[in-house]
Amino acid sequence: MTPTASATHLVLIPSYNPGAKVYETVRAARAQWTPVWVVVDGSRDGTAEGLQAMAAADPGLRVLVLPQNRGKGAAVLHGLDEAARLGFTHALAMDSDGQHPAELIPAFMTASQQSPAAMVLGVPVFDASAPALRVKGRKISNWWANLETLWMGIGDSLYGFRVYPVEPLRAVMRGQRWMRRFDFDPEAVVRLCWRGVRPVNLPAPVKYLSADEGGVSHFNYWRDNRLLTWMHIRLMIGFILRLPLLICRRIGSTT
Repeated sequence: MTPTASATHLVLIPSYNPGAKVYETVRAARAQWTPVWVVVDGSRDGTAEGLQAMAAADPGLRVLVLPQNRGKGAAVLHGLDEAARLGFTHALAMDSDGQHPAELIPAFMTASQQSPAAMVLGVPVFDASAPALRVKGRKISNWWANLETLWMGIGDSLYGFRVYPVEPLRAVMRGQRWMRRFDFDPEAVVRLCWRGVRPVNLPAPVKYLSADEGGVSHFNYWRDNRLLTWMHIRLMIGFILRLPLLICRRIGSTT
């Protein structure tokens, strides 16, 4: 199958010490789409060199290497800046660890092309491999995200398989210093909603891979949940300040 090529939509994969699974992830993405970019976020596991070797033999693959780890959001922003410089308007972000369904890239890109002003959000469909604590915990984050946007329709605030319009997201991120690490995914959708970027939700399976399957997780329950708690505190402050505008926008959308 020939991958779909686009001059406006690219696949953007932030990657930090993902192990060998990243090569399978990139090959799967490349089978579906051109171009695919990987932003290596200061990895020290040898995958930067392996990915660069892949890119040398594949004109549809590009690898951007950051000298030190800055966090997922910072890696995405680095890719977005370069994408904007080259005239791309949308980026599908997906994780490098094999959890996200590369086979759905064309469907998500088509939805984005049909609604270019929107963001296309993956809504995870869990299987038996999903840790119960993670599944239950995300319900709390989703409830807060929907409250903070007056229920604009965020199907899932944490699932990182999604298509962003490049310029609105760059503007959001350049306007403040947060959203650079694990707080990136939920804060991005809330702040984009505040800017009037409508969410379009599509179901997508998610796989939690065991260590034997090559799965690598950098999630730290206490550290990252503290980060999310602080994130929701500042988002609630922003929500209160924007409440009159959000109410007017909601009233306008129903009349």
